[in-house]
Amino acid sequence: MNIKRNVLLNPGPATTTDTVKMAQVVPDICPREKEFASMMKDLRADLLRVAHAPAEKYTSVLFCGSGTINIDICLNSLLPEGKRVLVVNNGAYSSRAVEICQYYGLPHIDLRSSVFEQPDLAAVKQTLDDNPDIALVYTTHHETGTGVLNPIREIGALAHSHGAVFVVDTTSSLGMIPFDMEHDNVDFCMASAQKGLMAMTGLSFIIGNEEEIRRSKNYPKRSYYCNLYLQYDFFERTGEMHFTPPVQTIYATRQALKEYFEVGETEKFARHRRVIDAIHDGLADMGLREVIRRDIQSGLVASVLYPDDENWNFERVHDYCYEHGFTIYPGKISTTNTFRLCALGTIDKPDIEAFFVVLREAFAKYGIQIPARYND
Repeated sequence: MNIKRNVLLNPGPATTTDTVKMAQVVPDICPREKEFASMMKDLRADLLRVAHAPAEKYTSVLFCGSGTINIDICLNSLLPEGKRVLVVNNGAYSSRAVEICQYYGLPHIDLRSSVFEQPDLAAVKQTLDDNPDIALVYTTHHETGTGVLNPIREIGALAHSHGAVFVVDTTSSLGMIPFDMEHDNVDFCMASAQKGLMAMTGLSFIIGNEEEIRRSKNYPKRSYYCNLYLQYDFFERTGEMHFTPPVQTIYATRQALKEYFEVGETEKFARHRRVIDAIHDGLADMGLREVIRRDIQSGLVASVLYPDDENWNFERVHDYCYEHGFTIYPGKISTTNTFRLCALGTIDKPDIEAFFVVLREAFAKYGIQIPARYND
């Protein structure tokens, strides 16, 4: 098949290979067949390899849904009775964890800090010192709304020194930048197939400490569909998801993992770095400013400040780029007008160079000044 290739510079779903797309075209199968269960068993083992999680200590649990389902599951499933969650919050996706705590009525502390900076480790330590009832510390590894990379290894060490479980949202970092469950002091991480694995939407997974999952069996039951122990236990007893899995997405993810290991993480990480470097260079050439300091960026997302130009209109620029095969994405900073360019997916430096040709065309068509105009 001749499939049109789009270059997605949004933060996921990502540009995929044709072989991943075509992996979904398979004979119909009942997901309760042993053949399908065997495939999921292998997939769960491969996910541990991506996270560098020793199989004797960690397990992976699959769910049907977008990445937010993982946040919901971890928070409602892993908090013991009478304990509190500490959310180390410096962006939109950690704020989503706070909203989930609010919806479930989970006792929590929202340790909020600037979206333009990494969290203050001294403030994290002081909060843990002052609140011995904190049993779960939660943060986001890579705040996708801005591109800030958080110091999870240090936060995890603080959590563990205070006897708390450390849960990290790695949805937009796992499989794209170096990560290691043990070395980074992480008890639970999470991601979705359409991000770093460059597969399709609909499959999410949690990688976590198996002993902690078994312990959570006795915690308050706050959800039926979104209970971590219930899904884990069903996998262990039957090899199947408790409820209907996203069958075609699992086939695509199996192919994506095969390609991930064939390329090798060293080369894959290097490619993402080439892409973000090309994005930085292209923005600088056009005089467009980034809002996050380079030294705290993840190397996966560039947040670009809107120009102070009367002809600037994000929707028009987006639509022009989209018509020419490139997708750009709005920012997620409530106080600042930005758009994002992301280094996810099966793209490389030539794709970015081609994109900036198109972006310059869009600026010229709509009379937007190059170099970009800023009033300060």
